[in-house]
Amino acid sequence: MSDKPSVLFVCVHNAGRSQMAAAWLTHLAGDRVEVRSAGSNPGAGVNPAAVEAMREVGIDISAEVPKMLTDDAVKESDVCITMGCGDTCPVFPGKRYLDWQLEDPAGQGVDAVRPIRDEIKVLIEGLIKEITPEPQA
Repeated sequence: MSDKPSVLFVCVHNAGRSQMAAAWLTHLAGDRVEVRSAGSNPGAGVNPAAVEAMREVGIDISAEVPKMLTDDAVKESDVCITMGCGDTCPVFPGKRYLDWQLEDPAGQGVDAVRPIRDEIKVLIEGLIKEITPEPQA
């Protein structure tokens, strides 16, 4: 990996899980990591319950827009993390692939999305420890 690792989060609609994961990584790692997200079949907009759940922890994803997954996005990323997109995610040699089994927040209210949001945060904290160098003292 380069000095600044890049991570791509992929779910089907790029409207919930991958958006929350990208926002958590950006929020917690700052400029130490390059962050992307995309979907194999992007939705029309970000899930309102995901927007509200993230707003509750001080992270605004209301301006995010679901993006189409491209081969280039995968090629440009060191780590590709899938969340329920199955075999639609392209695979390239030399990339690290992780599949996070997370409940799909589509069609659920904010009460159901909060635990998904919190589970994603824990996964992101572990990922940051793995892919970023320790800050210099």
